Amino acid sequence: MKLRDSFHTYAVITVLLWSLSYVFTRLALRYFSSVNLGFLRFGIASVALIAGLVATKTPLPALRDLPWFFGKGITSFFLYMMAFNRGSKTVSAATISVIISTSPILTALLVRIFYKEKLKTLQYVAIGIEFLGVFILTALNGILTVNTGALWLVLASFSGAVSNLFLRKLLQRYKAFPATAYSILIGTVFMGIFSRGAIGELRNAPGNQIVILLVLGLLPSAVAYVTWSEAFKKAKTTTSVTNYLFTTPFITALLGLVAAGERLESSTIIGGIVILAGMFVFHYGEKFFHKKAGNGKIL
Repeated sequence: MKLRDSFHTYAVITVLLWSLSYVFTRLALRYFSSVNLGFLRFGIASVALIAGLVATKTPLPALRDLPWFFGKGITSFFLYMMAFNRGSKTVSAATISVIISTSPILTALLVRIFYKEKLKTLQYVAIGIEFLGVFILTALNGILTVNTGALWLVLASFSGAVSNLFLRKLLQRYKAFPATAYSILIGTVFMGIFSRGAIGELRNAPGNQIVILLVLGLLPSAVAYVTWSEAFKKAKTTTSVTNYLFTTPFITALLGLVAAGERLESSTIIGGIVILAGMFVFHYGEKFFHKKAGNGKIL
């Protein structure tokens, strides 16, 4: 199978870009308010996506599908971004990683209820291993914060999980690009309703903040959400894709090492190894252990 035909490729690209967004979001929040940052970030993404829609002559969504687009736009881009940005201002990085890492767990439960997607026992074990890895990586190297910011992050995690349900529905009728583009446009409009003073902040922003905003708008937003949708389109199950979200804290730590020269703690290394081990078990564990058992090496 070619790399471009595998959902793994698109999922990896997405988590790399979203890990980058964790770093840039915290930098941007030093200047922009949380609400205005979400609006400006996805406003930039919307401009780029509109250009793509026009260039590819993509038709408008069917009226019957608008509720699904609104559901995706509101949960994934309005509620999630508003809650995530607001929560990120008052809690530690460790808290952010642990709470947001519950999103793939919530997704697995929701798709089991609404889409009857079943995981094998070994895959549930793998999810537990991955969450343990996130906890080792973050909680043992930082301080968990319990305040209103943590509650906002819980809302963000749940919104992200629900948005995956809407995305799966949309991808039954649409390609990844229009499903993402129109959802982002709707989410951006809702953000704009609550984003007062965004243009003023943008007008007075220093040059380095403009660059950060452009990076956030184009890479972790416009590009990453399209590749995420493409991964969903190519995968057989929702959880096969969302499982990759467990790797974002580890990748973020590695980016901090490369970009800012941050120290790589032992907890980061151990936690990262546990996360990757869980990823292996989730995707290949059954084949691996079944093969070993067939060879008489594992009883």
